[in-house]
Amino acid sequence: MALRIGDTAPNFTIATTAGEINFHDWAKGKWVFFFSHPADYTPVCTTEMGRTAQLAPEFEARNCAPLGLSTDTVEEHLGWTKDVNATQNTSLKFPIVADVDRKIAELYDMIHPSESSTATVRSIFIIDPEHKIRLTMTYPMAVGRNFDEILRVIDALQIGDKHGIATPVEWQAGDKVIIPPTVSNADASQKFPQGFDEILPYLRYVDVSK
Repeated sequence: MALRIGDTAPNFTIATTAGEINFHDWAKGKWVFFFSHPADYTPVCTTEMGRTAQLAPEFEARNCAPLGLSTDTVEEHLGWTKDVNATQNTSLKFPIVADVDRKIAELYDMIHPSESSTATVRSIFIIDPEHKIRLTMTYPMAVGRNFDEILRVIDALQIGDKHGIATPVEWQAGDKVIIPPTVSNADASQKFPQGFDEILPYLRYVDVSK
């Protein structure tokens, strides 16, 4: 059965480039960007792993730890990392899971047979500090991911948790957010003393940066 938003991310113990980890212990107290790539020593994956490494300060600022996965060995990961660092002008330090027997890929439904029976598609799981899956995305093998969107959605989830709000279309950090319809105007006035803009009874914007 496919994992869904709100499910607890399944735990596992596995070898990685940073040694063996128990996922729930490793992830404790952090957000996690858990993502799979089809294979080491491939072009699109090289650019994606490099971009993840380049964005290390951005992930750290969000208390979010990247964790990569493919069905290659630790030794292959380590060798390929040298290519990533050299071609993408970075220093890759986050762990990469060595899922040689594809147990984790199957557990997280990362194998899509119409794409490949052995390699993982480009799956993304954003997992919160309570180990709950908050977002899933799946890209085909031939399409690289948009990391601006990955960071944007982490920001949106975190600001939503902090303020109990929703984010509108194409929201960016610093933009106004939406007060959910389940919050009455009276409660909204107490919760957001800075005031809010009521466009419709169910569409109210508020600036939580104030």
